[in-house]
Amino acid sequence: MSGDWVSVIPPVLAIGLALLTRQVVVALFLGVWVGAALVEGNPASALLRVGDQYLIGSLADADHAAIILFSTILGGMVGVLSRSGATEGVVHWLSKRICTRRGGQVSTAAMGTIIFFDDYANTLLVGSTMRPLTDRLLISREKLAWLVDSTAAPVATVAVISTWVGFEVGLIQDAMSQLGDGGRAYSFFLQSIPYSYYPLLTLLFVYLVAATGRDFGPMREAEIRAVQTGKVLRPGSRPASDAPGGSGVRIGAEPEIDSPSPYLAGIPILAVILTTALGLFFGGRKAALAEGVVSPGIRDILNNADSFSVLTWAALVGALLAILLAVTSRRLTLPEAMDGFQDGVKSMLIAVTILILAWSLSAVCEELDTAGFLVQISHQVLSARLLPLVVFLLAGAVSFATGTSWGTMAILMPLVYPLGQELPLAAGLPVDTSLHIHLAAVSAVLAGAVFGDHCSPISDTTIMSSLATGSDHVDHVRTQLPYAVAVALIAALCGYLPVGFGVSPWLSLTLGCGGVFLLVFGLGKTVPSARLDGGS
Repeated sequence: MSGDWVSVIPPVLAIGLALLTRQVVVALFLGVWVGAALVEGNPASALLRVGDQYLIGSLADADHAAIILFSTILGGMVGVLSRSGATEGVVHWLSKRICTRRGGQVSTAAMGTIIFFDDYANTLLVGSTMRPLTDRLLISREKLAWLVDSTAAPVATVAVISTWVGFEVGLIQDAMSQLGDGGRAYSFFLQSIPYSYYPLLTLLFVYLVAATGRDFGPMREAEIRAVQTGKVLRPGSRPASDAPGGSGVRIGAEPEIDSPSPYLAGIPILAVILTTALGLFFGGRKAALAEGVVSPGIRDILNNADSFSVLTWAALVGALLAILLAVTSRRLTLPEAMDGFQDGVKSMLIAVTILILAWSLSAVCEELDTAGFLVQISHQVLSARLLPLVVFLLAGAVSFATGTSWGTMAILMPLVYPLGQELPLAAGLPVDTSLHIHLAAVSAVLAGAVFGDHCSPISDTTIMSSLATGSDHVDHVRTQLPYAVAVALIAALCGYLPVGFGVSPWLSLTLGCGGVFLLVFGLGKTVPSARLDGGS
């Protein structure tokens, strides 16, 4: 039974139960079980298949194993930094320069923009590093998780150099090859960047909200709670991780007398960033040369780089440096450093469990052909001028239902690239308009995948944002969803719809920016600064 409406039951069930019960693990498990029952036709044997096929299969996948290793080792590094006081040293150093809530939010967004080369590295590094400072500034964990999540993928999607770009360009190149048109995938990608309305407008929205302090909806309620009660987490919440580091110290708290140097944390974090960047470059270059590429350029290097292996290298280097610096500076003994590492690894258990279940649900959806069904029903509304809008909404739906933006891109790109090239010409549209539609449709695959990823509680990057920031996962999704939908609506109305009628992407971006300003200043309101404890 596949490729029909029944195929959407598992993801809809998992997402609905997660939002209703706030029990993400239970919701995901039931989603996988129901999906396996639809495949097997027997609930009893399906329960066995959940264990010996889907869960083990998720762990056996080399890329999944690399993500788990990267996450747990980096969590161990954070545990060492916290045990040694190095994280607090960074907080003290930053607190001398950043002493307002708006400054803390803008700094978090800026860090999320600077670490543009990979969304996983971005999420875990920025979330774990900024959490102690944002706790001190009484910024809610929901806001921190949104800042981290809403800069990671959008930046990596439109960056000229990133692991995402390598993957995206590879998909475009494959689609071109199928049509006998190869050799210009990277330049095509660069041409499509101005059509990335959702990622670009999301980044503008993030900075505007952070700089003005204006919020609306559930996010504003979370911010009011944090400011007025001092509780950065909702009472009764279940944080996705309990990684040490979030001290929750009030603004103006006296620093420790023996405050450690910020370099104890800065050096391992910088090592993770440099190892990732250099590993992608040299590893990708070596692989490209092995494939017979004579003079590999950036595109060839990124296409051939093994990002998952590189991230594992980066986490190992950072963790070893954190332990070495903690011991040589006599902040910790070696046994104490290893205890801190183990604490950090243990704190990732819940998040890793959620990731494995999310991957298992994705495997079930693949067997049921959930994505194929969504693509099939979309054919009823496909037209040349509406193609970018339909592709954006379809990619968002597939990404939301399956929880994987990369999987969404891999599913849709082979279909959308030729459609974007052929459909406008078949409709007799002008060449310039046809090119606009083609570029926008391809960009809409990437943008829609990010949009669905932001909305889905079973998305791996959304889960990782919750674990890195220590936020309740359902609270993170609940507060981020209105923001993502609002920006997506602006992107659709100002960008993906008018581009089909020949409107310039620059005019669309200008209109979209105006829409974002109206959204922030029309709906958004500043958070009252008075706190119940009377603190400064």
